[in-house]
Formats: sequence, structure tokens, C-alpha cells
Amino acid sequence: MSTTSMNTLVDAEQGSSLWRDAWLRLSRNRPALAGFAVLTLFVLVAVLTPWMAPYDYAQQNLELGATPPSADHWLGTDIFGRDLLTQIMYGGRISLAVGFIATAVALLIGVSWGAIAGYVGGRVDAVMMRLVDILYALPFMIFIVLLMVVFGRNMLLLFLAIGAVEWLTMARIMRAQVQSLRQQEFVEAAVSLGLSPLAIIWRHVIPNALGPIIVYTTLTIPSVMLLEAFLSFLGLGVQPPETSWGLLISFGTETMEEYPWLLFFPGLVLAITLFALNFLGDGLRDALDVRGAKD
Repeated sequence: MSTTSMNTLVDAEQGSSLWRDAWLRLSRNRPALAGFAVLTLFVLVAVLTPWMAPYDYAQQNLELGATPPSADHWLGTDIFGRDLLTQIMYGGRISLAVGFIATAVALLIGVSWGAIAGYVGGRVDAVMMRLVDILYALPFMIFIVLLMVVFGRNMLLLFLAIGAVEWLTMARIMRAQVQSLRQQEFVEAAVSLGLSPLAIIWRHVIPNALGPIIVYTTLTIPSVMLLEAFLSFLGLGVQPPETSWGLLISFGTETMEEYPWLLFFPGLVLAITLFALNFLGDGLRDALDVRGAKD
């Protein structure tokens, strides 16, 4: 037997894991890799901002005022004479934190809720999903305002409040996925082996529904960022002297006719983040879709 045939036989005997196959498929998707690289760069810049920012965050120069991009201020300055690049770098720390943490909260609640409802079915499913319908009917803004009034306004509460209203769609998506998977052969095999329903959900059902979960997650992050911007505009979210991309965009819309760069650059950064998340989400969906993958 030739060396090539022996190597092929060894590979076939060893098999290949879901994550190894997913990585191989993802590595061939250039837009997804580009999106991952951009997100990684933005996260690194956000973490290292206190050491990388060209100017002090609170430094103002009222005599300078709003100036267009120049050699001293690459992205210009705002109406208070603050360096816009520094503002965007510091704003990215809050925007990315809100996006990732609030989405993680929504993901944890929504996936757990939808998976249990879809797998158990019957009256449990009916009661759980009717509660979701009731929460859908409530204006999310009233819910967030009540949380802010009762518990006070702080960043951690903002993360939890946004995550607590974003999990409803994830629960519906997960329920539909579980209902389509619970009659599959691998689930019936797990039941015959005596595994508990909770073990079946977390070890077998959820991994096979990763594609839609990942895609919805990558769409939720920019949605959460925009929601944070809206709340900040209403005075319920991030407040000066702190800043975020959404708050910078809100300020930019007020002066866009006189100082267009104050809207253009923060909007451009948020748009690039959105595109990167979409490209990465599409790539992860294709890579993790074990049923639709073709090697």
C-alpha cells in the first residue's frame, strides 16, 4: 500500500470534528475572514485606547472649536475643540461593550427559553411562548424607563436592560429550530441511551442549531448598538462626559450641515462594524451548517 493511501486511511479512521470542519470552511471564506480581522482590530483598539489615543479624552480647546481634518487632528475636532479620533476610540469601548455584553445576555436567555419550550412542547411550550407574546406586546421603551427609574441609571443596568428586551426573537428562532430537530435520528438515539432532556438539549440539539444562532447574534450586535444610540439620544443611555459611537452620531446629526465630518466619521466606523459583522455572520452560518455543508 502506498504512503498516500495509508495517510488517507489514517485520516478516515481518525475522522474530523465539527469544529475542525467548520474552521476549514471558514478559512476559505475571504469576506468572513476580513470581517473577523476588522472586528479584532476594533476590539484591540478599544482595549488599548488609553495608551493609543493621540489626545487626552477630556482635553478641550474652545478657541479651536470645530475644525476639519488636519495634520494635527486626523479626523478633525468637535465644537468643544476635542479631538474626534480620540472621541471615536473611547466611544468604541462603550459601544462594543454594549453590543457584546447585551447580546450575550439576550443569547443566554433566548436560547435557553426557546430550546426548553421547543423540546418539551405541549402545555409548557404554550405557556412559555404566550409569555413571549405578552412581552412582545409591551413597548420595550417603557420597560427600560421603568428599570432606570427603579434601579438608577448606570452602565451595567443599561447592558442588562437592552439584553432583557432583545432575547424574545432569539427565543422564537430557537424554538422553531428545536422543533425541527427533536424528531431527528440523533435525538432519538440520545433518548434511547437514557440521557436527560437537559443533556440532550445542550449537547445535541443546540450544537445543531448553531447556524441560525450565530447569524442572529451577528445581526443583534449592531442592532443593540443602534438601540443604545437611541437611548442616549433620549437621555436614558450614555451621557457626557462619557461617549459612544451612537452618541457621537447623535451629536453629529445636529451639526451635519456646518460640520459634516462630525457625523461622517462616527457613522463610517459604525457602518464598517455592521458590514464586518454581517460578513462574519454569513461565513459562520455556512461553516457551522453541518447539514448543508458540502466538502
